[in-house]
Amino acid sequence: MYDKSDPRSALTPKSEAAAPQTGLVAEPQEAYFYKDAPQISDADAKTWLMRGHNFVLSWSEANAGARFSRSSQPDEYAVLLPDNGALIEWNGETTDVPGWSLAFVPAGDSTVTLPDGGTMTRLFTTRSTDLAEQCSNARGYDAPRTHIPEFAPWPEPKDGWKVRHYSLDVPKEEGRFGRIFRCTTMMVNVLDPFDGPRDSAKMSPHHHDDFEQCSLAIEGDFNHYLRWPWTTNMADWREDMTVSMSSPSALVIPPPVIHTTQAVGSRCNQLIDIFCPPRTDFSQKPGWVLNADDYPMPS
Repeated sequence: MYDKSDPRSALTPKSEAAAPQTGLVAEPQEAYFYKDAPQISDADAKTWLMRGHNFVLSWSEANAGARFSRSSQPDEYAVLLPDNGALIEWNGETTDVPGWSLAFVPAGDSTVTLPDGGTMTRLFTTRSTDLAEQCSNARGYDAPRTHIPEFAPWPEPKDGWKVRHYSLDVPKEEGRFGRIFRCTTMMVNVLDPFDGPRDSAKMSPHHHDDFEQCSLAIEGDFNHYLRWPWTTNMADWREDMTVSMSSPSALVIPPPVIHTTQAVGSRCNQLIDIFCPPRTDFSQKPGWVLNADDYPMPS
C-alpha cells in the first residue's frame, strides 16, 4: 500500500494470498550504535556488528589511518563511505575511493584504509562466519527462517572482478525510487533524505513475503511501525510495535511483517535500505538500478 506519489506504487503487485502461512513470525533485530557498546574496540576504530538472515552489517567509527583487512574473504562485500574517502587494496592494486561513495570489493584478500578516519559501513554475507559470530545478535537466527530462501549470489560482473565505486551524489529523478546499486551479494538503496518530519498522510505500509529489509539510519530520527499479520495459529500473533531509533542505528524487518517508517527528526533524516541478495522487483524497473550495466541479473 503506497501513496500515489511513491514510485513503488508502480511495482507490479503480487496476487493476493489466502492467508500467511503459520510459523513465519520472527522478531525484528535492532542495533543502536549511538548508545550500545561496540563489539570491537581497538586502536583503529570502534566497530559495531549486527546481522540479518543472509548478511552482516559492520558500522565503524575510525581513527585517522585505520586499516580494515579481510583475508580469504569468501565473496564480494560492500563499503559505504558517508563522509571521508578510503584507499581499497585488492589484487595488488589500490583504488582511491572518495567520500559519499559506495564501493564493492571482490572476494579474496583486501584492505580498506581510512586516511582521515570517519565512519564506514561494510556489508558482508553470513558466509563471513567470523564476523557473524561476533554480532550483537549472533544467536538471533538459531531458529531457522524456512520461508527465506537459501542465499545464492547473483551473476558475476560483465567485465571481470575489480574494485568498483559509485558516487552517491545522484540527483533525484521523477519516477525513480532512491539511489539503488547492486553487486553479486547486496542491494543498497540510498534513499532521498527528508528535511524535517515525513508527512503522516503519505506513509507506505507494505510487506515482503520472503526477504528481510535492513534500514540503516545514518542521520536523523525515525519511527519504524511494524504490524504482524494474523495466521491461523495464534502463537504467531504479535502486538503492533513502534521502534523509535536515532542515528546511527539499524533495524532488520522480518517477512511478512507489515512496515512503514516515518522520519521524525527536525533536521535532515537519512536512511539506507539494504537487501541480501538483491531484489528482483527493483532490478526489473528500468533505470532504477544505477549500476545495472556492471552487474547482470540472473537469467
